[in-house]
Amino acid sequence: MSEYINENNQVPIIAEVDVLVCGAGPAGIGASIRAAREGVSVMVVEAQDCIGGIATAGMMSHWGGRSSSKIMQEIFELTYNKAQDVGWCNDNWCGTDAIYHEVQKIVLEEMMLKEGIKILYYTRVCKSVVENNAIVGVIVENKSGRGFIKAKRVVDSTGDGDVAASAGVPYFIGRESDNRMQPCSIMFKVGGVDYSRALFPPSFETCIDTEKGEIQALAKEHLPFPAGHVLLYANPTPNTVVCNMTNAIEIDGTDGEGLTKGVMTCRSQIIPIVKFLREYIPGYENCWLMSSGSLIGIRETRHFEGLEALSKDDILEAKFYENWVVRRAHFNFDVHNLTGASLDKTGIQKNWKQQGDYTIPYGCLLPKNIDGLLLSGRNISGSHLAHSNFRIMSVCIALGEAAGVAAALSVKQNINLRDVDVKQIQEIVGE
Repeated sequence: MSEYINENNQVPIIAEVDVLVCGAGPAGIGASIRAAREGVSVMVVEAQDCIGGIATAGMMSHWGGRSSSKIMQEIFELTYNKAQDVGWCNDNWCGTDAIYHEVQKIVLEEMMLKEGIKILYYTRVCKSVVENNAIVGVIVENKSGRGFIKAKRVVDSTGDGDVAASAGVPYFIGRESDNRMQPCSIMFKVGGVDYSRALFPPSFETCIDTEKGEIQALAKEHLPFPAGHVLLYANPTPNTVVCNMTNAIEIDGTDGEGLTKGVMTCRSQIIPIVKFLREYIPGYENCWLMSSGSLIGIRETRHFEGLEALSKDDILEAKFYENWVVRRAHFNFDVHNLTGASLDKTGIQKNWKQQGDYTIPYGCLLPKNIDGLLLSGRNISGSHLAHSNFRIMSVCIALGEAAGVAAALSVKQNINLRDVDVKQIQEIVGE
């Protein structure tokens, strides 16, 4: 490959902050708000035009799973109350964890601004700046050009771990055996659904017989590969349903061309899926395409090496770590088929038997070789199978809270992140 060498590598310092949070998805929300509430200056940079990541720009149907996150409960209450004024429909059988996307954007932004957090939208991380094995800031780029944000501590909530990768933290991609990653999806919403007759299959293993056949089998027969499953979720707006049915396999979410291919593959499936719903799924005969997510859902990319790593057995055994920073975490092994539609053979949804909660230790957030940096969200240190559980948004926001508290404490006490007293983090995030 030929190269273009630019000799002018100087960039202006555009901000100096105690804690810089990169990425404003669920983990970034928790990290930003918690750090700000601990009295340090916080800035968050986000590539999209809103707070929330896959919850808002990605049009996810609901938060899912559970965790000890108190901020998540605040979000539920504030969103529900505000949405009542502009159209939340209680007749649509939604739980409080359902996402009213446009209201959610507003509520999350208001929560951040209330805490005095500086937000910078349309801004991407370009490069981590590391000195003496410690990160000292991040070079970002937006319409203003490139700039350096100097930070005492950095929280990587980018999902893919762009900050950590640039800083040189070791990682592996996807599944340990072959580096294959879970497929990606674009969520979309349909209107005109007859709720009195509509089906809402919540998992790949939900099989429902209709006059025209079993719905999952029908999807495999009639939808374009690698689509081929039915996942439909009630939404707060009247007669609307969020569809999690597009599917693109063999996509590397850390590669520009791969992302483009993933988006185009998923988008090409939307109209065939809507036609399928109208033809085969009761209650959807008159449904119509409303909108689709502006952010593709990337489920899995880099897994970083931390001081500790979460394993599948930690989750299956509901392990209690004394140095926990997240408690009451619970979900299933949500492994989407790496070679096609539906659930992977290693995944368990409907038949998940483990009902206990597990904990996540602080060491999973600490990169093994770089100080001043915290992993937060689906990029923490853990195995492929464990990741399929802790990547759920309710756990990611709790991971963000822990990271935000740890970052703030280390700044205020002028100590390294790995020297922060875990008991202090526990006292603040609570049980």
